[in-house]
Amino acid sequence: MKRNQIFNSIRSASVSLLLIAAGGCTNLDEVLSDRITSGNFLQTKEDVIRDFLRPFEHSYWSIQGGSTFMLQEDSSDELMTPNRQGDWFDGGQYQRVHNHTWTPNDNYTSDAWNALYGGITLATNTLEDLQAIQDPSRYSMTQAELDGMISEVRTLRAWLNLRLLDFYRNIVIVTKVKGETQSGPQVPPQDAFNFIEKELKESLPKLPTRQSLGANAVGRWTQGGAAALLVRLYLNAKVYTGTDHFADCATVCQDIISGKYGQYALETRWDAPFDYTNPTSGETVFGFPGSFGLTHWQYDSGMYFWMLPNNATFYFGFTDFGTANPKYALQPGRDVDSTEYNFALGKPYLKFRKYPDDVRLKTYKNLGNSKREGMFLQGYLPYTNSAGKLDTVRSTKGPYALFFRDQVGMFLAAKPGTKIADKTSNMNNADQNSGLTPVKYPYYPSSDPNKISSAYAEIRLAEIYYSLAECKYRAGDKAGAAVLLNTVRARNYPTGSPSLYKPDGSQLTDQEMLDEWGREFLVESRRRTDLIRWGVFNTGTWWDKQPDADNHTAIFPIGQNVLNVSPQLKQNPGY
Repeated sequence: MKRNQIFNSIRSASVSLLLIAAGGCTNLDEVLSDRITSGNFLQTKEDVIRDFLRPFEHSYWSIQGGSTFMLQEDSSDELMTPNRQGDWFDGGQYQRVHNHTWTPNDNYTSDAWNALYGGITLATNTLEDLQAIQDPSRYSMTQAELDGMISEVRTLRAWLNLRLLDFYRNIVIVTKVKGETQSGPQVPPQDAFNFIEKELKESLPKLPTRQSLGANAVGRWTQGGAAALLVRLYLNAKVYTGTDHFADCATVCQDIISGKYGQYALETRWDAPFDYTNPTSGETVFGFPGSFGLTHWQYDSGMYFWMLPNNATFYFGFTDFGTANPKYALQPGRDVDSTEYNFALGKPYLKFRKYPDDVRLKTYKNLGNSKREGMFLQGYLPYTNSAGKLDTVRSTKGPYALFFRDQVGMFLAAKPGTKIADKTSNMNNADQNSGLTPVKYPYYPSSDPNKISSAYAEIRLAEIYYSLAECKYRAGDKAGAAVLLNTVRARNYPTGSPSLYKPDGSQLTDQEMLDEWGREFLVESRRRTDLIRWGVFNTGTWWDKQPDADNHTAIFPIGQNVLNVSPQLKQNPGY
């Protein structure tokens, strides 16, 4: 059975178990055969597989559930959720994220903690079940199969713990849930670092490789995936613990690229890592399988579907999810009079424009037969309406034609190039024309058989190249860094493009390195982490954002709702 099919059956089974429990017999003299416990749940190999897969489903949801995507992107210099004529003001909560003025009473500070610990709890429960199996042959399994399952779930839990460490630093390490009534104590970041490192190193040798799994590799934690998590841990180690591990990071990166943990390869097209063929792509180091009929969390409203402009679905010809309501857009690079802002950070679209022959700069367009070009929704978006007439995407406030621009303001029905009287451009003064939208995962038409079929590429081989490049740059090897970056960047420009870095790496600076991370991994839920690692998250200036008073906002507060039920937890410093 394919993993995404099992995900769907698990969801149904969970509901069924709740209904069974609710309707159980009330005769206390009777044996309660409808009660499922850890002692009688695992009867067949299929039961073991279901138990094994349950935490994966929740973890896929957690890429955007619990506001995790929003907190990574809206707090950075990349995305914004402005007040669009009354839409998305929501008590100013997104403006507090933008300005780093969140408080423990903002629900998302609890939501992210709960979402990630929900996955850890499920994973730990599964681990306790699997580790309790004394005779795997009873389930028609070998010890090696069982050990592999245990190692995958430990790796999944390490991924969740790593994200918690990144968000909160002072976290609780959960290794037992059965029979427990409250969480354990928080541990120092170094202890959490050590735990995650140990889990990954011990799990890695017993994991499968991408090649051993073949076409079924997507959704499975492999040796390459576990090694890539070590790369993330080591790359950010100085932020987490005060001690850098760039040399360790470089070693693991080189081992991955050299094929020590399985064979991987970069795609030759920029869009291929995100297309419907990505489950079998050599660039996908770890991904969650997606499909239109089953699970596809990156395409849902908590993530990329809320990154589409109003009515943009008509332009795609994709009408299965209704019309969009844009929560996210790129922060602007220009003011209302089209003058570029002078701050170094932010301006994500203009960072692409620095290299004008970048093929990603084309306006996104579906070409038919499950193909597309371009990455940005910009300008007018024409389409043929239901009456068979040529139309263009229109505002829900007008209904005037929308012209999407790299600016924020009250443009309303103003034609492009028209000077408007209201010069205000901030988080509280945006209309539906404001801000451009990137489209990394395609929205093919409703009639396309491959619509909404991409896997979510959580880890791409490109990340390993960029991580190694950063390690080389920090070690003074700019030439080595340039070669690695250009190996990936070459697919974004025509053959012989002057946009590739000079072989000596002389164009590379701290700012250019950070800008290039932003270009390659735009809206891939890592921008906050990268800004913190480069030391500008709290000190930097970008659109409608001044530097923070201090650096305590580099980590989030533990939400008050969490503290209310777990009084043994201590709030993070500064909150």
